[in-house]
Amino acid sequence: MTGEGRRMETSGFWVGLRAADQQALAESATRRFYRRGETICREGDLSSAVLVVLSGHVRIVNTTPDGLEVVVGVRGAGEVVGELAAIDAMPRSATIEALEDLDVLEVPGDRFSLLCRTRSRICWALVRVLSARLRAIGRQWLDLGTGAASRRVAAHLMQLAVQRGVKRGEDIEIALPATQAELATAAAISRESWARATRDLRRQGVISTGRKRVTIHRLAELRRLAT
Repeated sequence: MTGEGRRMETSGFWVGLRAADQQALAESATRRFYRRGETICREGDLSSAVLVVLSGHVRIVNTTPDGLEVVVGVRGAGEVVGELAAIDAMPRSATIEALEDLDVLEVPGDRFSLLCRTRSRICWALVRVLSARLRAIGRQWLDLGTGAASRRVAAHLMQLAVQRGVKRGEDIEIALPATQAELATAAAISRESWARATRDLRRQGVISTGRKRVTIHRLAELRRLAT
């Protein structure tokens, strides 16, 4: 398990743990593999397992009362997902889907809760993660038109790349399934914010756009911007 830890990214939940705590989590977990596009859990489910991502990325999706799916985040290697259901024993607050082939540690919710109560380092690492996410939510409320909008656009394009992308050499070409206004609504931002964010991505060389088409040239950079 320590070998997996070394391959993880250098931020997030996992790197906040000592080797003994990583080992305790690993011993309580089942190794799971998910294929790209597979749903891990759905909003409203009563499951409570906690996932520590070893490799790959997941997207976090909420559904509005009128059925619109909104991508609220992308999580990658070293991060923890699904922790809220283990903490409060409430139904799942979001749907989690694999953006790529995914390798995770799946810890039963009751076992994860016990580890948090008995191992202070695990609890503190989780507190730091939740604090960072609360701050991120605060930034989104303060300014949906800049950084948060860029993250949402990047996350939505990542989703479309998984669902509709076609490899063209080193690039991924996406035939857009909706208008710019509809895509903006799906990302929970204004049409103007969508246009501004995609303009910035074009200027950085991450994407290019055409009529009803987006081509991703730098997938790794788009993935980074989505987190």
